[in-house]
Amino acid sequence: MNLLLGILLQITTTPTVTPEETPEGLSIATLLMKGGFIMIPILLLWFIATYIFIERFLYLRTAAKVRKDFVPQIARRLQVGDISAARAFAEQDSSATGTIIKSGLDYVGKPLKDIESMMESAANIELAEMEKNMGYLGIIAGVAPMLGFIGTISGIINIFYSISLSDNISIGIIAGGLYEKMITSGSGLIVGVLAYSAYHLLQQRIARYTLQMQKDVFEFMRSILSPAK
Repeated sequence: MNLLLGILLQITTTPTVTPEETPEGLSIATLLMKGGFIMIPILLLWFIATYIFIERFLYLRTAAKVRKDFVPQIARRLQVGDISAARAFAEQDSSATGTIIKSGLDYVGKPLKDIESMMESAANIELAEMEKNMGYLGIIAGVAPMLGFIGTISGIINIFYSISLSDNISIGIIAGGLYEKMITSGSGLIVGVLAYSAYHLLQQRIARYTLQMQKDVFEFMRSILSPAK
């Protein structure tokens, strides 16, 4: 009986927490601001990575465009000996494949090694254009997490320095300052993962195009070696 009365007394004396008294959740913008000055270069790297990814994606969508009937149309014109029509058809294609095939058509009639050399040079130029500025994504993928760790470590150093001056080891002080500094590590890791993923997604797209381009060049060279009708 006394135990039951004690439990009831404890329940009645326990203060209730109203919704107005609960701490409000922090917004993303507030958290980012609490990260400190190191968040400025991290956010800058995020903007740069986003710009490079969008610009390269749009470029590859045009340059790596593959028409299934492109090489067969070229071969059909070469079969009847109409090189000028084949060249005009290649000029209408704005993709990298059209540029490579056109470079080979410009040297039709010359030794086969010269045609192969010109097409190989044109292919190398087009692939270099596709990979332009993509190295920056790899740099951002490595630098952004390190900047986040630097921000966290510098914040931890400041926390313990403040504790040494005030001689006050409070869990609230440590936890409050630590979670703010961990924001930089989280932000740096997120930016690094996004940049790393963007880099490899673009590389996969270029690799798929390279394989298709090699097939198209092979079919083009075979059509040159075929006798005209």
